[in-house]
Amino acid sequence: MDDVQPDAFRAGQSGLIVRVPEAEPAVGAWRDRLDPSARAGVPAHVTVLFPFLDARLVDGGVRAALGDLLSHHRPFEARFDHCGRFPGVLYLAPAPEPATRFRRLTEAIVERWPENPPFGGAFDDIVPHLTVAQGQDESVMARAEAALLTSLPLVTRVSTVDLLVHNGRQWERQASFPLR
Repeated sequence: MDDVQPDAFRAGQSGLIVRVPEAEPAVGAWRDRLDPSARAGVPAHVTVLFPFLDARLVDGGVRAALGDLLSHHRPFEARFDHCGRFPGVLYLAPAPEPATRFRRLTEAIVERWPENPPFGGAFDDIVPHLTVAQGQDESVMARAEAALLTSLPLVTRVSTVDLLVHNGRQWERQASFPLR
């Protein structure tokens, strides 16, 4: 849901995320100012797959398939212990073992729906992350990073994957699928 331009969001887009509410106290104010997805209603999260299917295609069968697929993954603890950068993007990065678990979620969904590669196939590698800022001056990103480092590590329990759909103005949670 992040790492894209805000005008790229359109009605009917969907995505799958893991919410990270424990990060909100540290990242909320930064994301509200510096991340277009936050202004569009997306909470602090790690993207599992974006874009997913067009919302018109997400019917009971797709939801059942998602639920079944995700039920084969166990809940896990994710520790965000450092910041990272992509060109123009500041993010919180999970420790290596949870990053692998996030990657497995993405890979399982892409295996089932290969027509929907992560970020439309724009990147070669899956790099799980929680975006804090994008498209900002280096000085703004450096200030945000310095402030975030004082709040790390952050730990969350990953037990669900949420389906979000864009309504033309905001992202809304449509379903939540438990890991078991």
